[in-house]
Amino acid sequence: MVTAAPIPLSESVRPGVLLADYVELVKPRVTAMVLITAAAGFYLGSLRSSISPLNLQFAETMLGMAAVTGGSSALNQVLERRTDALMPRTASRPMAARRLSFAHGLLFGLLLIAAGSAFLAVTTNPITGMLTLLTATAYVAIYTPLKRISMVATFVGAFPGALPPLIGWTAARGRIEWAAVALFAILFVWQFPHFEAIGWLYRDDYARAGIQVTAVASPAGRATAAQALFYAVLMLPVSLWPVFCGVSGWPYGAAALLLDLVYLVYTIQFTRITRDLPAAQSRKIARDLLKVSVIYLPLLLAAMMLSARGHIFF
Repeated sequence: MVTAAPIPLSESVRPGVLLADYVELVKPRVTAMVLITAAAGFYLGSLRSSISPLNLQFAETMLGMAAVTGGSSALNQVLERRTDALMPRTASRPMAARRLSFAHGLLFGLLLIAAGSAFLAVTTNPITGMLTLLTATAYVAIYTPLKRISMVATFVGAFPGALPPLIGWTAARGRIEWAAVALFAILFVWQFPHFEAIGWLYRDDYARAGIQVTAVASPAGRATAAQALFYAVLMLPVSLWPVFCGVSGWPYGAAALLLDLVYLVYTIQFTRITRDLPAAQSRKIARDLLKVSVIYLPLLLAAMMLSARGHIFF
């Protein structure tokens, strides 16, 4: 068993240490990705409204979503503090290392979620506040505990993971429309090759912690590779949905197809994990797909936004 030695109380309550722990609790990189996708949804929705894409409401939306996302990440670490302590890459997290108490982490996360959801409901519209609260609830109360019970957790977790651009849209428009659903679908499908690469890369950690992912249940890699490939192929038609919804034009469609093909090529390379490869090479293949997935999504959204402003950029 791998665990991190708890920091003495006198050390853990120092302001600098406490601030660093708060930052780690909100998972800045995850929060940044959520805000990028939500910002894209707000921008695209604002083009169909009378509001400016960059205004006070945009800043309020980002602030509220940052609070809820950070609170959800904190509660995730509260619930997973014991499993995090079993994995080397997460053992030093504040909750896993016991630098913060259960009550401290719980209160911190709940306050952020409550404050962020209420702030969004007041400054944008009730549906945005409700959807954000629903996203946090699904992530914390359903997806997080389900990870130790069933592999279906990956599928379930993709729903709250895909909601940020739709929430950004509703913040700008005040209602759910098919164009917003198209953004949701893109993010939903994109997650699976991304998740499968992570699952394969850290499968030993997940097995040690008892987290149910495909890579653990199917050590040969066939199920992991098949799922990643299926969704990478599905990205081809799904990424074009915004064109037919009138969100973006065909310049975006061309860019999307090019990005899809790159994503697909790396996913096809990822299927080589089913071969009897050295561990280092297998991990490199998974890491390559993970890197491409992280680059792919912002580029796709950027192309969508640029093409939506066709009279300027294309």
